[in-house]
Amino acid sequence: MVSLQHINKSFGSQQVLRDVSLEIPTGQVVGLLGPNGAGKSTLMKILIGLWRADSGTVSAPQRIGYLPENNPLYDEMYVSEYLRFMAKLTNHRSASANNHVVEDLIAMVGLTPERHKHIRELSKGYRQRVGLAQALLGDPELLILDEPTTGLDPNQLVEIRSLIRSLGKDRTVILSTHIMQEVREMCDRVVILDHGEIKADQSIDQIPDLEQLFIKSTHE
Repeated sequence: MVSLQHINKSFGSQQVLRDVSLEIPTGQVVGLLGPNGAGKSTLMKILIGLWRADSGTVSAPQRIGYLPENNPLYDEMYVSEYLRFMAKLTNHRSASANNHVVEDLIAMVGLTPERHKHIRELSKGYRQRVGLAQALLGDPELLILDEPTTGLDPNQLVEIRSLIRSLGKDRTVILSTHIMQEVREMCDRVVILDHGEIKADQSIDQIPDLEQLFIKSTHE
């Protein structure tokens, strides 16, 4: 369970989040929608502990995986080498156990054909897959994905959307996106933010027209 209660956050005179309260159970994929500057990335960074809220309370699992929008990777390393290195930093398993985890994740996210390439040689889509594999290294109970499908081609989109959907069966997944089709295909629930406030919070099944809900919520 993820719980945010009355979260406020400002940077100088600009209030970025305003009294945000949200509860998300395990086994749910939630899409964060909102225009640029709505507060989506700020909310995610508070959840992972990178930033502190000015007020309010946050309750989240200890094991959190995070894929930032700008996916920072070590370009000079090979894909498998990089993931083994990050596994060593992330986990307290033996080297052989970490190697087993890495191999499983490489297969899971579709990196097998690229596993012996330098990261600098990868397309944007494959770089996203490396970042997703890294986010999964610690077997997180909460997975936070900031624009996870950026740069993916149509075939990759189908595969990664299916993967994210399956990951949400036994953990909490929160993802931000500007693409409403992604929310419909991957998410159980949508939360719409605008000017730091929650304007809508509904089950996907209860929304006949997501585009109209978004327009209404962000133009009130």
